[in-house]
Amino acid sequence: MTAAVRPGPGASRDGLPEDVPATPAALRRLVADGRWTGPTAGLLDGYQQANLVIVPRDLAFDFLLYCTRNPAPCPVLAVTEPGDPVVRLGTTVADLRTDLPRYRIWHDGELAAEPHDITAHWRPDAVGFLLGCSHTFEGPLRAAGVPVRYAPESAAPPVYVTDVATRPAGRLSGPLVVSMRAIPARLVARAVEITARYPAGHGAPVHIGDPAALGIADLTRPDFGPSPVVEDGDVPVFWACGVTPQLALPATRAPYTITHYPGHMFVFDHTVDAGPAPG
Repeated sequence: MTAAVRPGPGASRDGLPEDVPATPAALRRLVADGRWTGPTAGLLDGYQQANLVIVPRDLAFDFLLYCTRNPAPCPVLAVTEPGDPVVRLGTTVADLRTDLPRYRIWHDGELAAEPHDITAHWRPDAVGFLLGCSHTFEGPLRAAGVPVRYAPESAAPPVYVTDVATRPAGRLSGPLVVSMRAIPARLVARAVEITARYPAGHGAPVHIGDPAALGIADLTRPDFGPSPVVEDGDVPVFWACGVTPQLALPATRAPYTITHYPGHMFVFDHTVDAGPAPG
């Protein structure tokens, strides 16, 4: 029998089970059955989590090129064949239509729905991309004694839209989006060293210190997510964020795009340290 762990902050709502299985495969089964609809942020420390982007085939090359030119916010982990909803990486075999807790659907650049299952919305020309996520390096940070401070109501970091432009590709362009974690000054170098080991989780910070250097006028008012938790002696540290492509995609006016709902990620079977085992 699989051991269970407590859900992360904010995960015990929407009729969710009291305990969360301790393996990604077991969690994905709950998600597919509709018994887990909450965030994955704060769950299953050490396992690779991923952002989701699904685009029509005729936009897929532009999107892949955009990711290649902007690897910090868009580290590509897996790409599906056109029309095939199944992702296969190492021992992970999962259905992108059902195995994330919540999605966002866009039609012609406008947000149309936020369902928990996209089976009815899947298209024959759909191409799925799974991109690395910073939640994957939080376990290693905590294990090294670096605190990861979040507001009590959320297990996700505050996220900010910067005035730094990403490198455009085809129809895609937009600003860099960053997540922020307040780190004690004496541990900033340690946090940089640890996160740099995980390019599949956005890697090392893109900025340390003054938020104004990124065009962030008020650190207490993030564009997405909860207000930051900053204690005396903390330094704001900013990492590239997977919300970046979600701001670039609507401007393409594609007939449809699909992304994950913030904080509701795909979870792979492999840990960030081990990487995917041969399938």
